[in-house]
Amino acid sequence: MIEVNYMTQNVEMPVFNHDAVRDWILEVAARHGKRVGRLTYVFCDDAYILATNKQYLGHDYYTDIITFDYSNSHRLSGDMVISLDTVKSNAEQFAPDYEHELMRVIIHGVLHLCGINDKGPGEREVMERNENEALSILPENVFEA
Repeated sequence: MIEVNYMTQNVEMPVFNHDAVRDWILEVAARHGKRVGRLTYVFCDDAYILATNKQYLGHDYYTDIITFDYSNSHRLSGDMVISLDTVKSNAEQFAPDYEHELMRVIIHGVLHLCGINDKGPGEREVMERNENEALSILPENVFEA
């Protein structure tokens, strides 16, 4: 059963076409030989993600996304906590705009669930290539709520 849920903590829900994003996630997962089970996105502020990072990972720093992986074999399942504050500041530095940076972070979590890492030698480049490939098939109607 495919289920993609969106929740918020301390922020307003970002505006995007939830159905278009779900379909995009399904396509990206399929291209990696995976099916989607249950995915939950929690959009939050920096304070919430910092507390989550400390509590569950023992890390005392801000990040744009934390991915909790509950996948098995070919079915993706997980919770992804995304700081909209960090997405915004990263967009100002690195991305064309906030909306595209948000989509990059959303798919970044899915790519982690697909088994792509970004911490070891050469892994960041592999992750960026996969993010760019996914963004290249982003539906045009994704920013229409």
